[in-house]
Amino acid sequence: MEKQRKVLVSGGSGFIGTHLVRRLVGEGHDVYVLDNNSTSTTENISDLIKEGKIKFFHCDISSALPANITKIKFDRIYNLACPASPKYFYSSPIEVLRANVFGISNLLELAKHCGARFFQASTSEVYGSALKSPQDENYWGNVNPYGSRACYDEGKRCAEAFIYAYKTMFNLDVRIARFFNTYGPCMTEDDGRAVSNFITQALNNKNLTIYGDGLQTRSFCYVDDLVNGIELLMNIETPIDGPVNLGNDTEFTILELATLVLSKIQSGSQIEFLDALPDDPTQRRPDINKARKLLDYNISVSLSKGLDKTIEYFMSRQKIEIALPSFQQMV
Repeated sequence: MEKQRKVLVSGGSGFIGTHLVRRLVGEGHDVYVLDNNSTSTTENISDLIKEGKIKFFHCDISSALPANITKIKFDRIYNLACPASPKYFYSSPIEVLRANVFGISNLLELAKHCGARFFQASTSEVYGSALKSPQDENYWGNVNPYGSRACYDEGKRCAEAFIYAYKTMFNLDVRIARFFNTYGPCMTEDDGRAVSNFITQALNNKNLTIYGDGLQTRSFCYVDDLVNGIELLMNIETPIDGPVNLGNDTEFTILELATLVLSKIQSGSQIEFLDALPDDPTQRRPDINKARKLLDYNISVSLSKGLDKTIEYFMSRQKIEIALPSFQQMV
């Protein structure tokens, strides 16, 4: 039995945070959750709140943390608090920047005070419109600091710089993971990501909208594989030098993703091409050799199987009955 720890998860009612919180509760830890629910909902973890398995605090980490939180000596702090889809990059850039600058500063101060091991959910967006593929952790990226996605790209880069400074100045034990295009249950229908967009559109017999020619690529990682990587990274006792990519290194075009979704949801939807979005990266694929060597990290869920699980989730929420092909049809 793993040692019980006192754990804080900011952004714990969001998409990825929900899965991480459930994992930590299942491991028997004493879990505290901070979230302002600006892009999430406590519905994701309402059963855990009602059953007293977690302590939830409605809080914006960009402001001062609750006084009763700052008095607790946490063993580990996980930061996943930040709007994390293109929809919010365009509509709420200041909120995104505040979370990545003021929020990270507040949480790092708490970690310094507690002596807690600190985890940061960073992103493949730090690589920007990459000029090399796959992207490894030593690649510095190609980011437009004045573009429509800069609030997120540069915000996450700033957060990483904050973390490095605290590690250098205060010997803080820090772990940074750069996530690549995670998907799965608990995504919101309207978050603007390709997977949720396509599934929602197909279930509602609407055209699947692709921005640009659809030949831009992404590497889609099912959320369970990501959470496994997070815990492997946090549980290793060897000091970690620099960020670690976490994701699935199998690459798909957006057009391939749309076609796969249509093959699984028997609806009248077609594919519709719209103008490309500004600063939309043309290629996104992680080099995960560092994670494999340090953590023995592996991917266990294929895109096909992950989509089956994600479609089932969306169908259950929308109360829609649409026949799905056998899970074994496309692996």
